[in-house]
Parts: sequence; C-alpha cells; structure tokens
Amino acid sequence: MSPAVSVLLPVRNAAATVARAVNSIRAQTLGDWELVVVDDGSSDGTAEVLAALARAEPRLRVLTRPADGIVAALNAGLAASRGRWIARMDADDESAPERLEAQVALLDHPAHGDVGLVGCLVEHAGEPGTQAGYALHVDWLNSLVTPEQIALNRFVESPFAHPSVMFRRELPERFGAYGDGPFPEDYELWLRWLANGVRMAKVPRILLRWHDPPQRLSRRDARYSPEAFFRLKAQWIARWLLTEGATPAPGTRATAPRERLLFIWGAGRPTRKRAAPLAASGVRIAGYIDVDPRKQSPALGGTGVPVISPADLPPPGKIFVLAYVSSRGARELIHAELARRGYVAGRDFLLCA
Repeated sequence: MSPAVSVLLPVRNAAATVARAVNSIRAQTLGDWELVVVDDGSSDGTAEVLAALARAEPRLRVLTRPADGIVAALNAGLAASRGRWIARMDADDESAPERLEAQVALLDHPAHGDVGLVGCLVEHAGEPGTQAGYALHVDWLNSLVTPEQIALNRFVESPFAHPSVMFRRELPERFGAYGDGPFPEDYELWLRWLANGVRMAKVPRILLRWHDPPQRLSRRDARYSPEAFFRLKAQWIARWLLTEGATPAPGTRATAPRERLLFIWGAGRPTRKRAAPLAASGVRIAGYIDVDPRKQSPALGGTGVPVISPADLPPPGKIFVLAYVSSRGARELIHAELARRGYVAGRDFLLCA
C-alpha cells in the first residue's frame, strides 16, 4: 500500500548530520510516510550511517547512485516516491514533529483545494551575529504566507526554503520536475509552476530548523550565485510581462502591464546590469526612475532612455514599474512610495530585488 507522504532527502557526504535529519522524520506525529534517501555518491561514511538507520526503520529506503549532482538525485527520488504528497528534506536540517501532519492538513482541506505546494515558517538555526544576512532572509521568508504574498514577491528571492516544502505528486508530472542548468533548481521550479497557475502557501508555524553551514551547496556552487538568480528572474519576469501580465482589478481603468511602458526603478550600473537580460528576452525598457538627481537625465548615456525622478511619476495605469534596487531597506521604501501614489503591487508594479 502506498504511503500518504514520501519524504525526499538527497544526501552527499553528510555522515555527521543525516541521522539527526532522519530521526526528525521518524518523530513525526503523522506516521504514514516513507523516507526516500538518495545517496549521491557519498564517500565519508554516509552510506554506513544510512544502512544502520534503515535496519532500524522499515519506512526508510536508500537509493545509492554515482555522484551525478543534486538535480539527478532529486529526480531519481521523485521517480521512486510512491506517496500522494512529496515532502522535501535536507540532511543538515530538522523537521518539527508536527510538520508533515500540518502540511497534509492544509493541502487536504477543502478550502485549499487549489493550493498545490505548501511550505512553512522556518527557524534560523545559525548564529545571528555572524550570519546577519541569512537571518534577515529568514525573516523575509517568514513574512510570506498567503498565495497572494508569495506570488507578488516571487521575483524578489526564492520564496521558500527548499527543505520546508510539500507538494502534490502530480505537479512534476504535469509541469515538469527539477531542471538542470546554470540556475538554482528549486527557485526555477517554483517560478515555472507559478507561471503555470500553481498556487502556493505556507503553514504559518515554524516547522523546520534551517541550517546554513559553510559547506552547503548553495554557498559553493555558481548555480546559486546572485548573478544566476538575476538571470533566472529576468527570464521569468520577461515571460510574465510579455505573455501573462496582470489583468486590471475589477472596476479599474488600468491596462495590463504588457500594454504599458516599462520603467525600471534604479538607474545605477548594478541595477541596469541586472535588468539587461530583460531586453535580451524582448522586453523594451522605456525609462528608469532614480532618487539621485545626479542620475536623472532626459537620455541615459546618450541612449535616448530617460531617467526620471519619483516626483515625475505619471498617475497609476500609465506605466508599469519593476523595482530592481537591492540595497537594504530600499525595497520597502520604494513599495511605500509607489503605494502612496496609488500604484498597486501586481497591477502597477513588482518588486524584483
């Protein structure tokens, strides 16, 4: 008989932590699960630790593979999973005992029949003093709970901690599994599924302790660099602008974003570099917005593209704004200024950095 939940845990060289992760699944209040551990070519004793754990736990299955990488390991685990729901887990994190039960309850509730993926709030398991950026990112993640919050902020950063999610097993079959390329495989999956209409939410409780050790893959691999994130975001922002966009809110006269001139908030060189892939994807940038008077100009660098002051913004509905400024606190200030002028997130602007 198939289990309700398949927990997918890829691992490589995690002999020191994998037992802790496995035991957090064994302690779940929901007992109808299988744990599919994919050993991606470990060479440090992980195989021996997993063998001992499997002898004590019949719900644990170990798939041993050559070191083909995280995407191949994830997709092999997906193919072997038998559950109605697929939950992710990493070898250096810990799930709270109620995690699986709470996530299944949300996905199985009639009121959430349109939700395909659910995460949860996460606990910062590092040292705030030495990992301040990580702690701020966790705070931001935990501020996004509803499908609307997640959809509106999906181009800022990845809106989920990967090991915190659970999704319906038919989603990879309908919209594709993990993609392999020069990008973060989890973020690409969320953006692709969101573009296909999958609604995503979170259980508003801390149900995962999320570690960020120096050896974590996202710290070492170029696929998780800031440049890789911006390239990926630009691809999906361009698709949204050109083929989807947002329909006007009922009762408003605003046209869809794809029918309006596009302005980028931020005219500095880093912002323009991040936005450049938009043009390569067919998006025309009509102008920039910047608070610095020294950057304001009728034609940026002789290109004919103007840089205007926020004071010169037209009324809502005339242009669409992408806010690309990533300096700390700027996103909140831009959001507040646009909202003060009557611009509506998703209809008139999006935050992208």
